[in-house]
Amino acid sequence: MGIPKGRRRIVVAVAALLVAGLAAATVYRVLAPAEVVTLARGERPPAVEPEVGPVGRFSTAPLIVDGRLRVYATTRQVWADEPVDDRQRNTPYWSYRRWPAQLSGVVAAGTTVVSRWSDGRLVALDADTGRVAWQVDAPAPQEGYTGRRTGAGTVWQPPGLHTATGPGGTVVLVVGDREMQGTDLVTGRQLWRVDVDPGCRTDVGTTVAGLLATLDRCAGGPVVEFRDATSGAVVERWSPPGAGAEVIVTPTGCATARSNCGGLRIAETGGGDPGGGGAAGEDGGRGWLVDGRSPVAALGLDRAGTVLVGEVGVSVIDGTVVARSALTGDELWRRVDLGPGTTVVAAQPGRVHLLTGEKELVTLDPADGVERSRFRFTVGRDGTGWTPGLGYAADGYVGLERLRTPVDAAGDDQRYYAMAEPVVLAVVDRGVGE
Repeated sequence: MGIPKGRRRIVVAVAALLVAGLAAATVYRVLAPAEVVTLARGERPPAVEPEVGPVGRFSTAPLIVDGRLRVYATTRQVWADEPVDDRQRNTPYWSYRRWPAQLSGVVAAGTTVVSRWSDGRLVALDADTGRVAWQVDAPAPQEGYTGRRTGAGTVWQPPGLHTATGPGGTVVLVVGDREMQGTDLVTGRQLWRVDVDPGCRTDVGTTVAGLLATLDRCAGGPVVEFRDATSGAVVERWSPPGAGAEVIVTPTGCATARSNCGGLRIAETGGGDPGGGGAAGEDGGRGWLVDGRSPVAALGLDRAGTVLVGEVGVSVIDGTVVARSALTGDELWRRVDLGPGTTVVAAQPGRVHLLTGEKELVTLDPADGVERSRFRFTVGRDGTGWTPGLGYAADGYVGLERLRTPVDAAGDDQRYYAMAEPVVLAVVDRGVGE
C-alpha cells in the first residue's frame, strides 16, 4: 500500500529540508571561524649547548624562542618544534591555527609568543605549552599573510608588530593604518589605543628608550613621531634637519626585528643631505642614536648599509670591514682579509655576522674585530651560487634565506628562492651577549 500523494509531498518536503539543514550545518562547520589549539605534551624542552656550525636547512624560517624552541609561521598557523638544534623540522611541539583569518606577524618576548591576524585579533601563546594566554582585539593590518613560502617576513620582520620595554614591563605595539595600540605582554590588558590619520604614516619600530617611532607625512614635510610605549603619549615630534619631502627611515641596532632599536638611519629617496652640517653618507643619509628621548647625531652610522651593534657602527667598503664609533665616526678597527663580496647579514648583542663571497659565515666582536667563529655556510652538497635574503640572529643562532641569482623580487617562489629548502640555520660563537 503506497503513501497517499498529498502525504508523499509532505515527506519529500521534510526530507528536502533535512538535507538542506544537514548541508547548511556541514557548510557552517567548514566555513565558520575556527580556532584549533594543539597543546604540548611532555616536559619543557631542556636548554642545549650545540656545536658551532650549520644546524640544517629548512623550508620555513625559524624564530628562536627562549633558546629552547623554534617557532614557524604559515598562512593560517603558528607552531613550534624542538629540539632547537635539530637538523630538520620535526613534528609540532604545539600548534595554533585560525580560520579564515590569515597570520600577519609573530613576535616573541621571554616565553610568550604573540601573533597578529588579518581580522585584527592579537593572540598570545605560552611558549612552553602552546596554551592561549590571552587574546584581544587590535588594529587590523592592511594585508594578511605576506611571508611567502618561508614565512621569514612574518617571523623575522613582522609588519606593524613590535615589542618595547617600559617602566611597567614589556608592551606589545600594533600599528595599523588608522589606529595604534599598546597591550601589556603579561596580562593582555589594553594600555592605550589612538586614532591616526590614514594613508600618511609609516611604521618604523621601537627604540631602546621604550618609544614607538612612526614616520608622519600627514602635515607636509616628514616628521618622526615618538610615542611612549606604555601610555601612548607623544613625547617628541622630530623633523630630521635638512630632510626633503620624501625620506626613508631605517632602524638599526635592534634586539629583534625592528624592536628595541638603538639607532635610525634617514635617507632621502632621491639622495640629498638630510641632517646638514658636514659630509653626508655616500647616499646622502644620516645616522641617529635613539637611546634617549630625542635623537642624537651619529656620524658612524651615516654610510649606507652600516649596522649598529652596541656603540659601534660596522660597514663593508669594497670588501673591507670597517668599524667606527657610532657617535663620533672615529675608526676603531678594520679587516681586509674577508675578500670581495663580503656583506653584513645580521647582528646581535656583542656579535656581528658577515657572509663572504665564498659563502663563509664569519662572526666578529664589534668592539675589536676579533674573529669568534668562521665556517662554510652550506649544508650537505648545497652549492654557493645564491644571494643572501632576509637574515636573523638571536640567542647565538643565525638564520638566512638563500635567493636565486639574480634576485627576482616579483617572481613566484620557485623563481625567487634558490632551492626547495632555502633557509639555513647555524650556531655561532656561544659567547653572544657576554
